Amino acid sequence: MPVSSSNANLLPDQEEILTVLAACQRQRQKNRTQIVSVSLEIPPVDPLLALDALSQPSRVRFYWQKGACAVAAVGAAVQFGVKNGRRGEGRFAGARDFITACLAHTVADGAIHLPFAGPHFFSAFTFFETTNPTETAPFPPATVFLPRWQVARCDNRCVLVANFRVSAEDNIELLSWKIWQKINQINGAKKFRLFTEGNGNGTAAMRKNWGEVANPENFQNAVRSALGEIGENQLQKIVLAHAVDVMKEGAFDPIASLHNLRQLYPDCYIFATSNGRGGHFIGASPERLLLIRDRHLVTDALAGSAARGVTPEADADLARSLLNSDKEQREHQFVIDFIADRLSHLGLTAQVSSGVRLRQLSNIQHLWTPMGATVPPEVHPLEILAQLHPTPAVAGVPRDIACAEIRRHEGFDRSLYAAPLGWIDARGNCEFIVGIRSALIEGNSARLYAGAGIVAGSDPAQELAEIQLKLKALLKSLV
Repeated sequence: MPVSSSNANLLPDQEEILTVLAACQRQRQKNRTQIVSVSLEIPPVDPLLALDALSQPSRVRFYWQKGACAVAAVGAAVQFGVKNGRRGEGRFAGARDFITACLAHTVADGAIHLPFAGPHFFSAFTFFETTNPTETAPFPPATVFLPRWQVARCDNRCVLVANFRVSAEDNIELLSWKIWQKINQINGAKKFRLFTEGNGNGTAAMRKNWGEVANPENFQNAVRSALGEIGENQLQKIVLAHAVDVMKEGAFDPIASLHNLRQLYPDCYIFATSNGRGGHFIGASPERLLLIRDRHLVTDALAGSAARGVTPEADADLARSLLNSDKEQREHQFVIDFIADRLSHLGLTAQVSSGVRLRQLSNIQHLWTPMGATVPPEVHPLEILAQLHPTPAVAGVPRDIACAEIRRHEGFDRSLYAAPLGWIDARGNCEFIVGIRSALIEGNSARLYAGAGIVAGSDPAQELAEIQLKLKALLKSLV
């Protein structure tokens, strides 16, 4: 029974909300379900504003934006997680079973025809399935939640999704009042707040200490060591990341940083997730790991990088060099072959686009090959995700050896860096990205991450220049 506002400028009234809830309650009683999902069209609002208005420090939250579509999710109606300190094997299967069980006990009604309407599960998995015992892990190996409140906007249509665990004794009039109050709260946030950083002293301090904190020689030594392993045929490729810790006067503002990211990188996926304990992982990723829509899978082979030129001529020269580089082409082919092989483990046949393309962003360009496949109903998106993560674009070849060497060379825990983050809906549609070009924010400190693929022929100084380029661009967005 789809219900939407007849005029996008009018708010749904409490009677309209009550009608949808009553329909859900009838379905719930008939099917003995425990979760009610209500979707209502609301006047257009910026989901980042909604995230700001609805967030509380103790609530998990998630933000996702690509182009004209954005979604904010706050609080958990139900949640799944693998606790820190326990091994995370089977985390993808556990998350799959959790989502399947929740959907078996969920009824949905309202404006479910709109994009991002109905139940959506937001997910984040750490790069490694076990955490580094020497560090306090900001995020567990797996987190999946059905949000209490979700606001999405696509092409100027906006939907609020409210998810509740209910029982026969729950008062639907009280629930309708809570939803109506929340809609009015969201609708009250019409103008984007100004983001200022005071007198700028925090920014100056971070820039002053940049070279000292980055320890560039440590990274170059790790590259040299990895090249020795490649020369001894232990590895064909390894992706080495670098983490830079910075601090500023006063707390970082994750909402302001997200606003900066979407202005600076409109062609990337802008994302954020929080742990409900003051930790926020945010970034602007160019890399889509998995998209499934109506049983059609799309993934990206994205590896091989170069800077952008300051003039059109210089930019064209850099693009030609990237396309003609044997080293970059080999790095790129590793990813294509890996994805095709992993999909075949699930009986999926990869369709590879002919010819390598360029994915050109504002400050960097990559070799890019889109790939696709048809997904049968019996294959769950998280089964595919478990096969694909991590790809050679963020780990290496052979994968298991590369992951072991990453832990040996890198002096920090990757946490959600280069890991899968995304959403799954009730129909098996999903989209996951790779959490690169990212930062972990906690109060007045931030850890910035960037990595580079090391293969035979890599030059330590050039690889350092690549990650410094990525890190400085990310630092700019945080302040």
